[in-house]
Amino acid sequence: MEGKILVTGGAGFIGSHVVDALLARGEDVIVVDNFNSYYDPKRKIQNIFPHFQKKRFILAAGNVEDYSFMQDIFQKYNVRRIVHLAAKAGVRASIEDPVGYKIANIDGTLNLLELAKKHKVENFVFGSSSSVYGNSLKIPFSEDDRADKPISPYAATKRMSELLCHTYNHLFQLPVSCLRFFTVYGPRGRPDMAPYIFTDSIYQGKAITLYGNGSTKRDYTFVSDIVSGIISALDTPHSFEIFNLGNNHMVSLQEFVSVIENVVGKEAVIERKDLFPGDVTLTCADISKAQKMLGYSPKVSVEKGMQEFFSWYEKEIIFSV
Repeated sequence: MEGKILVTGGAGFIGSHVVDALLARGEDVIVVDNFNSYYDPKRKIQNIFPHFQKKRFILAAGNVEDYSFMQDIFQKYNVRRIVHLAAKAGVRASIEDPVGYKIANIDGTLNLLELAKKHKVENFVFGSSSSVYGNSLKIPFSEDDRADKPISPYAATKRMSELLCHTYNHLFQLPVSCLRFFTVYGPRGRPDMAPYIFTDSIYQGKAITLYGNGSTKRDYTFVSDIVSGIISALDTPHSFEIFNLGNNHMVSLQEFVSVIENVVGKEAVIERKDLFPGDVTLTCADISKAQKMLGYSPKVSVEKGMQEFFSWYEKEIIFSV
């Protein structure tokens, strides 16, 4: 396919891995990222620094919720496909700043959909979240399940964005795939997420806080598996589809801590607190639809994935100058 691929949030955790994969196969990539201070912007710069001198790489710093800024991007470059990953992330932070999450996540997505419509974009891939399922007790979560009871503003903004994607497909035949990510982890992982926090604290001998009794479960999915699903969705336009991208394997919080203890070679110091409002108790992806329609096949176990994460952590965080 000719034209450029726009990756919003392309300097972030998942986005930078997507950019790596696209450039490696010779695509022309435009990254839009606002380098906000949710965590150290220097980390995001480091994520994409190796590409700064590449002819096929363009970086534009700005906000997706700024319509005029985004309009200039579309007018200046021949954007043919979009991977929309830019968002204010984090369930707990969204409870403190629901308006900010609405502006970044809903308004930003609507801007991109409108510009995609105007410029006849060939495929729109939207990064959603397993959080849209709320506290569903039906395991595993299926794309056909109802997703009308989110329990955090973050989850609500992701579900609303999915509905906007459906609307633009229905009205304007914009091809859209919404990808519901399940607890993504790996190198460059966000420092506010459990894999990073637990590894960092255990390594340094600091206490970690476990919310609840340790029985909460997550479907931890390694970033390379997520990227494979994103690239497949980008290469395979659908009219409108929602896909779960997970590992189809639940790991309890207690088990996850044990995996990290084994990887780091130190025992965790644990403090316990009540379950945090907005946190779901368990997640597990039914990935049969993605397997069938995207050829999606997660390959990395949580043990292998956390070993890779720790190798990155030692090199980039502990031993970096």
